[in-house]
Amino acid sequence: MKVLYLGDLVGRSGREAAIKRLPELRERLKADFVVVNGENAAGGFGITPAICDDLFAAGTDVIVTGNHVWDNRDILPHFQRENRLLRPANFPEGAPGRGIGVYDVPGGRRIAVAQVMGRIFMDAMDCPFRAVDKALAAYPLGRTVQFTLVDVHAEATSEKMAMGHHLDGRATMVVGTHTHAPTADHQIFSGGTAYMSDIGMCGDYDSVIGMQKAEPIRRFIHKTPGARFAPADGEATVCGVFVESDDKTGLATRIDPVRVGPRLAETMPEVV
Repeated sequence: MKVLYLGDLVGRSGREAAIKRLPELRERLKADFVVVNGENAAGGFGITPAICDDLFAAGTDVIVTGNHVWDNRDILPHFQRENRLLRPANFPEGAPGRGIGVYDVPGGRRIAVAQVMGRIFMDAMDCPFRAVDKALAAYPLGRTVQFTLVDVHAEATSEKMAMGHHLDGRATMVVGTHTHAPTADHQIFSGGTAYMSDIGMCGDYDSVIGMQKAEPIRRFIHKTPGARFAPADGEATVCGVFVESDDKTGLATRIDPVRVGPRLAETMPEVV
Protein backbone atom coordinates (compact mmCIF):
# COMPACT_ATOMS: atom_id res chain seq x y z
CA MET A 1 0.00 0.00 0.00
CA LYS A 2 1.17 3.53 -0.75
CA VAL A 3 0.18 6.23 1.76
CA LEU A 4 0.80 9.98 1.70
CA TYR A 5 0.51 12.02 4.89
CA LEU A 6 0.70 15.83 4.76
CA GLY A 7 1.72 17.74 7.89
CA ASP A 8 -0.08 20.49 9.77
CA LEU A 9 -1.90 22.86 7.39
CA VAL A 10 -1.30 26.36 8.79
CA GLY A 11 -3.80 29.05 7.82
CA ARG A 12 -5.13 29.95 4.41
CA SER A 13 -1.72 29.77 2.74
CA GLY A 14 -1.01 26.20 3.86
CA ARG A 15 -4.57 25.07 3.33
CA GLU A 16 -4.83 26.38 -0.22
CA ALA A 17 -1.40 25.03 -1.17
CA ALA A 18 -2.30 21.55 0.05
CA ILE A 19 -5.66 21.59 -1.71
CA LYS A 20 -4.02 22.75 -4.94
CA ARG A 21 -1.22 20.17 -4.79
CA LEU A 22 -3.15 17.15 -3.55
CA PRO A 23 -4.55 15.83 -6.85
CA GLU A 24 -1.12 16.09 -8.51
CA LEU A 25 0.67 14.48 -5.54
CA ARG A 26 -1.83 11.67 -5.30
CA GLU A 27 -1.43 10.84 -8.97
CA ARG A 28 2.36 11.22 -9.05
CA LEU A 29 2.90 9.04 -5.99
CA LYS A 30 0.17 6.57 -6.98
CA ALA A 31 -1.12 6.99 -3.44
CA ASP A 32 -3.80 4.55 -2.32
CA PHE A 33 -4.67 6.68 0.71
CA VAL A 34 -4.08 10.28 1.82
CA VAL A 35 -4.12 11.65 5.37
CA VAL A 36 -3.86 15.34 6.26
CA ASN A 37 -3.35 17.07 9.62
CA GLY A 38 -5.88 19.92 9.69
CA GLU A 39 -5.72 21.24 13.25
CA ASN A 40 -4.25 24.63 12.24
CA ALA A 41 -6.17 25.02 8.99
CA ALA A 42 -8.65 27.70 10.14
CA GLY A 43 -6.68 30.89 10.73
CA GLY A 44 -3.91 28.86 12.34
CA PHE A 45 -6.16 27.55 15.11
CA GLY A 46 -8.57 24.67 14.66
CA ILE A 47 -10.63 23.48 11.71
CA THR A 48 -14.18 24.02 10.46
CA PRO A 49 -16.70 21.69 8.77
CA ALA A 50 -16.38 23.70 5.53
CA ILE A 51 -12.59 23.24 5.48
CA CYS A 52 -13.07 19.51 6.07
CA ASP A 53 -15.36 19.38 3.03
CA ASP A 54 -12.79 21.23 0.90
CA LEU A 55 -10.02 18.83 1.93
CA PHE A 56 -12.14 15.76 1.23
CA ALA A 57 -13.11 17.16 -2.18
CA ALA A 58 -9.41 17.66 -3.02
CA GLY A 59 -8.61 13.99 -2.40
CA THR A 60 -8.04 13.68 1.35
CA ASP A 61 -9.27 10.41 2.82
CA VAL A 62 -8.84 11.16 6.53
CA ILE A 63 -8.18 14.34 8.56
CA VAL A 64 -6.39 14.17 11.90
CA THR A 65 -6.07 17.05 14.35
CA GLY A 66 -4.21 17.71 17.63
CA ASN A 67 -4.14 20.12 20.56
CA HIS A 68 -6.01 22.86 18.65
CA VAL A 69 -8.83 20.52 17.68
CA TRP A 70 -11.55 22.35 19.69
CA ASP A 71 -10.48 25.93 18.87
CA ASN A 72 -13.48 26.34 16.55
CA ARG A 73 -16.47 25.18 18.54
CA ASP A 74 -18.63 24.46 15.51
CA ILE A 75 -16.41 21.46 14.78
CA LEU A 76 -17.57 19.58 17.91
CA PRO A 77 -20.84 18.21 16.47
CA HIS A 78 -19.06 17.44 13.20
CA PHE A 79 -17.06 14.76 15.00
CA GLN A 80 -20.30 12.89 15.70
CA ARG A 81 -21.29 12.63 12.05
CA GLU A 82 -17.96 12.47 10.16
CA ASN A 83 -15.97 9.28 10.74
CA ARG A 84 -13.13 10.54 8.51
CA LEU A 85 -12.26 13.21 11.09
CA LEU A 86 -10.13 12.08 14.05
CA ARG A 87 -8.89 13.61 17.30
CA PRO A 88 -6.18 12.27 19.65
CA ALA A 89 -7.21 8.94 21.18
CA ASN A 90 -5.93 9.89 24.63
CA PHE A 91 -8.40 12.70 25.28
CA PRO A 92 -10.34 11.93 28.46
CA GLU A 93 -13.33 9.63 28.20
CA GLY A 94 -16.42 11.48 26.98
CA ALA A 95 -14.65 13.76 24.51
CA PRO A 96 -16.46 14.02 21.16
CA GLY A 97 -15.35 11.88 18.26
CA ARG A 98 -12.84 9.07 18.04
CA GLY A 99 -9.08 8.60 18.02
CA ILE A 100 -8.88 5.71 15.57
CA GLY A 101 -10.68 4.83 12.35
CA VAL A 102 -10.51 1.87 9.99
CA TYR A 103 -11.12 2.52 6.30
CA ASP A 104 -11.45 0.51 3.11
CA VAL A 105 -8.77 0.87 0.46
CA PRO A 106 -9.06 -0.28 -3.19
CA GLY A 107 -8.11 -3.91 -3.71
CA GLY A 108 -10.00 -5.24 -0.69
CA ARG A 109 -7.49 -3.81 1.76
CA ARG A 110 -8.02 -1.87 4.99
CA ILE A 111 -6.04 0.82 6.80
CA ALA A 112 -6.18 1.87 10.44
CA VAL A 113 -5.40 5.52 11.23
CA ALA A 114 -4.83 6.54 14.85
CA GLN A 115 -3.59 9.64 16.62
CA VAL A 116 -2.30 10.29 20.13
CA MET A 117 -1.07 13.49 21.77
CA GLY A 118 2.12 13.77 23.77
CA ARG A 119 2.28 14.89 27.40
CA ILE A 120 5.74 16.52 27.63
CA PHE A 121 5.40 20.34 27.50
CA MET A 122 1.73 19.94 26.54
CA ASP A 123 -1.67 19.77 28.24
CA ALA A 124 -2.32 16.99 30.73
CA MET A 125 -3.74 13.99 28.88
CA ASP A 126 -4.36 10.31 29.42
CA CYS A 127 -1.33 8.09 28.74
CA PRO A 128 -0.67 8.02 24.97
CA PHE A 129 1.11 4.65 25.16
CA ARG A 130 -1.80 2.89 26.86
CA ALA A 131 -4.28 4.69 24.61
CA VAL A 132 -2.60 3.57 21.40
CA ASP A 133 -2.21 0.01 22.69
CA LYS A 134 -5.94 -0.09 23.39
CA ALA A 135 -6.82 1.51 20.06
CA LEU A 136 -4.75 -0.93 17.99
CA ALA A 137 -5.58 -4.09 19.93
CA ALA A 138 -8.66 -4.84 17.82
CA TYR A 139 -6.84 -4.35 14.50
CA PRO A 140 -3.71 -6.56 14.34
CA LEU A 141 -1.40 -5.55 11.51
CA GLY A 142 -1.22 -7.97 8.60
CA ARG A 143 -4.45 -9.67 9.65
CA THR A 144 -7.39 -7.31 10.26
CA VAL A 145 -5.69 -4.39 8.51
CA GLN A 146 -2.93 -4.18 5.90
CA PHE A 147 -1.59 -0.78 7.03
CA THR A 148 -1.55 1.10 10.34
CA LEU A 149 -0.68 4.80 10.53
CA VAL A 150 -0.08 6.34 13.95
CA ASP A 151 0.40 10.09 14.30
CA VAL A 152 2.11 11.31 17.49
CA HIS A 153 1.20 14.95 17.97
CA ALA A 154 3.87 16.01 20.44
CA GLU A 155 6.58 18.52 21.34
CA ALA A 156 9.35 16.19 22.46
CA THR A 157 11.24 14.12 19.91
CA SER A 158 12.14 11.70 22.70
CA GLU A 159 8.46 10.98 23.35
CA LYS A 160 7.78 10.53 19.64
CA MET A 161 10.75 8.22 19.17
CA ALA A 162 9.82 6.19 22.25
CA MET A 163 6.36 5.69 20.74
CA GLY A 164 7.91 4.60 17.46
CA HIS A 165 10.00 1.93 19.16
CA HIS A 166 7.06 0.94 21.38
CA LEU A 167 5.01 0.18 18.26
CA ASP A 168 7.85 -1.22 16.12
CA GLY A 169 6.47 -4.21 14.25
CA ARG A 170 2.88 -3.40 15.26
CA ALA A 171 2.35 -0.33 13.08
CA THR A 172 3.34 0.37 9.49
CA MET A 173 4.31 3.95 10.26
CA VAL A 174 4.67 6.11 13.37
CA VAL A 175 5.34 9.74 12.54
CA GLY A 176 5.24 13.02 14.44
CA THR A 177 3.46 16.31 13.91
CA HIS A 178 3.01 19.55 15.90
CA THR A 179 6.47 21.19 15.79
CA HIS A 180 6.02 22.33 12.16
CA ALA A 181 9.64 21.62 11.19
CA PRO A 182 10.50 18.58 9.05
CA THR A 183 13.17 16.37 10.58
CA ALA A 184 15.88 14.43 8.72
CA ASP A 185 15.55 11.15 10.66
CA HIS A 186 13.15 9.21 8.41
CA GLN A 187 14.02 5.52 8.72
CA ILE A 188 12.61 2.03 9.04
CA PHE A 189 13.12 0.47 12.48
CA SER A 190 14.37 -3.08 12.88
CA GLY A 191 10.85 -4.44 13.36
CA GLY A 192 9.62 -2.90 10.08
CA THR A 193 7.94 0.31 11.24
CA ALA A 194 8.61 3.51 9.29
CA TYR A 195 9.44 6.47 11.53
CA MET A 196 9.99 10.24 11.26
CA SER A 197 10.04 12.61 14.24
CA ASP A 198 8.17 15.41 12.46
CA ILE A 199 6.86 15.54 8.91
CA GLY A 200 6.72 19.35 8.85
CA MET A 201 3.92 21.76 8.07
CA CYS A 202 2.13 22.93 4.96
CA GLY A 203 2.54 26.66 5.32
CA ASP A 204 4.69 29.73 4.78
CA TYR A 205 8.18 28.91 6.10
CA ASP A 206 9.16 32.60 6.09
CA SER A 207 7.61 32.69 9.55
CA VAL A 208 7.85 31.45 13.12
CA ILE A 209 6.38 27.94 12.75
CA GLY A 210 3.78 29.30 10.35
CA MET A 211 2.94 32.52 12.19
CA GLN A 212 3.80 36.08 11.17
CA LYS A 213 7.18 36.83 12.73
CA ALA A 214 6.77 40.16 14.55
CA GLU A 215 4.52 39.11 17.45
CA PRO A 216 6.33 35.85 18.38
CA ILE A 217 9.67 37.69 18.34
CA ARG A 218 8.25 40.52 20.47
CA ARG A 219 6.89 38.06 23.03
CA PHE A 220 10.20 36.22 23.29
CA ILE A 221 12.02 39.50 23.90
CA HIS A 222 9.57 41.26 26.22
CA LYS A 223 7.72 38.32 27.84
CA THR A 224 4.43 40.23 27.83
CA PRO A 225 1.10 39.46 26.17
CA GLY A 226 0.23 41.25 22.96
CA ALA A 227 -1.58 40.80 19.70
CA ARG A 228 -3.09 37.51 18.63
CA PHE A 229 -0.81 35.34 16.52
CA ALA A 230 -1.72 35.46 12.83
CA PRO A 231 -0.72 32.93 10.17
CA ALA A 232 1.95 34.01 7.69
CA ASP A 233 0.35 34.48 4.30
CA GLY A 234 3.27 34.09 1.88
CA GLU A 235 3.58 31.24 -0.59
CA ALA A 236 3.43 27.92 1.23
CA THR A 237 5.66 24.88 1.07
CA VAL A 238 3.81 21.56 1.23
CA CYS A 239 5.51 19.02 3.52
CA GLY A 240 4.70 15.46 4.35
CA VAL A 241 5.86 11.86 4.16
CA PHE A 242 5.31 8.96 1.80
CA VAL A 243 5.34 5.35 3.02
CA GLU A 244 4.99 2.14 1.06
CA SER A 245 4.27 -1.22 2.67
CA ASP A 246 4.07 -4.95 2.04
CA ASP A 247 0.37 -5.90 1.99
CA LYS A 248 1.11 -9.38 3.34
CA THR A 249 2.90 -8.29 6.49
CA GLY A 250 1.74 -4.69 6.80
CA LEU A 251 5.32 -3.60 7.43
CA ALA A 252 7.02 -0.68 5.71
CA THR A 253 9.30 -1.17 2.72
CA ARG A 254 10.17 2.51 2.16
CA ILE A 255 9.76 5.96 3.69
CA ASP A 256 10.52 9.24 1.94
CA PRO A 257 9.94 12.87 2.88
CA VAL A 258 7.85 15.03 0.56
CA ARG A 259 8.56 18.76 0.20
CA VAL A 260 7.21 20.96 -2.58
CA GLY A 261 7.41 24.74 -2.55
CA PRO A 262 9.60 27.81 -2.66
CA ARG A 263 11.28 27.91 0.74
CA LEU A 264 12.78 24.52 1.58
CA ALA A 265 14.83 22.19 -0.60
CA GLU A 266 12.34 20.20 -2.62
CA THR A 267 12.26 16.43 -2.48
CA MET A 268 9.88 14.05 -4.18
CA PRO A 269 9.98 10.23 -4.16
CA GLU A 270 10.25 8.42 -7.48
CA VAL A 271 7.42 5.90 -7.71
CA VAL A 272 7.36 3.29 -10.46
